[in-house]
Amino acid sequence: MMSKRRGHQSRTPFGIATICIAAMAMVVASLFASFAEAQERVQRRTLFQMLFGGLARERPIYEDRDYFPEQPRPKRQRQQQQQRQKGQGQQKQKPKIADTPAPAPVVVEKAPDAKKVLVVGDFMAGSLGDGLKTAFEMTPGIAIETRANGSSGLVREDYFNWPGTLPGYVSEVKPSVIIVSLGANDRQQMQMGDVKERFRSDLWTEEYRKRVNALAALARKEKLPVLWVGMPPFQSAAMTADMVTFNGIYREEIEKVGGQFVDIWDGFVDEGGKFVLTGSDINGQQVRLRGADGVNLTKAGKRKLAFYVEKDIRRLLGDAAATDKNVPGANELKDLVVTAPLGNEDIVKTQPIGVTDPALDGAASLLGNAAPDKGNGKSPRDLLVDKGDVAAAPAGRVDDFRLSKPSTVISNPVIRN
Repeated sequence: MMSKRRGHQSRTPFGIATICIAAMAMVVASLFASFAEAQERVQRRTLFQMLFGGLARERPIYEDRDYFPEQPRPKRQRQQQQQRQKGQGQQKQKPKIADTPAPAPVVVEKAPDAKKVLVVGDFMAGSLGDGLKTAFEMTPGIAIETRANGSSGLVREDYFNWPGTLPGYVSEVKPSVIIVSLGANDRQQMQMGDVKERFRSDLWTEEYRKRVNALAALARKEKLPVLWVGMPPFQSAAMTADMVTFNGIYREEIEKVGGQFVDIWDGFVDEGGKFVLTGSDINGQQVRLRGADGVNLTKAGKRKLAFYVEKDIRRLLGDAAATDKNVPGANELKDLVVTAPLGNEDIVKTQPIGVTDPALDGAASLLGNAAPDKGNGKSPRDLLVDKGDVAAAPAGRVDDFRLSKPSTVISNPVIRN
């Protein structure tokens, strides 16, 4: 009994030690496996990452910050962050400067007896009216009244009838000058009785000419000055070609009734006569004149369109076109009143000098008076081709290689070492 008890007591400590060693081995193996896995993940990088510095860095396996505290940032990065924070603090502490209020626009009140200019037509007339209001905003003696319908014309009288509407506008505004600008919407078939006539056919053109003449005569009924403003070119080549035809009709018919045609074509084309989106404004600066659609006008384009009509309005209205002297900066504006040209008797003419009459220039003969060279009938080219002769260059020309003195030939030169 005693021997068995001693054997049992001797095996118990050994078993406990074995269990402890096994547990420690398992912990060490687990730690070694985790460390190996971390090393493998760190070393598992692509060639691109090895060359360019680890663009896709993996997060560390261990998230316990007690064992793996956050690494301090590099010194340069800390300095940059401090500078950003300092700059933000300075921006916050920087005192604000009060914005200077924009000067109030100068508004010139129109005189009670201001002469009125009536502008009628389609959307081009609306643009012209806007430009004329800008042109005469400093002129109290002239007021611009625009009565435009953007989609109107002379073809669709069922939509908007200008011959029936214009007399009402004239009696309402009582203008001193009437300006007409339309035609951009008339490129369509025309209703003639029960038949719809095709655009630009002979019957269509004849009827359209009659309607233009009727509207022009109606505008001239009160013996008022009438200015018919032509259409500008458009981005569409077909539309531009039609506007050329329309402008020819407008010019002929308005002049028949005693009106005036205002040609604006050259202001919206380049030197070759082609449509342009960008061109010079009234001050010669390059600006955008037309909208993205190639049809409508920008603010600068409207002002340029009005520039062609402004001169005639000032000429017709005379003293009413004077600028208000009380407006600040009014003296700096140019007087655009057009004066009558000088008569022929006031122009001093210079007698031209004929090239065959050297006495008028105080000489007896023309420059280079010499007998012409006698030729043999063959040109230098013929002599070169036939005989291989090269014509001698005239004396003094750049290809004249003749020497003025004969060259001296040195015989038997002495060569020294």
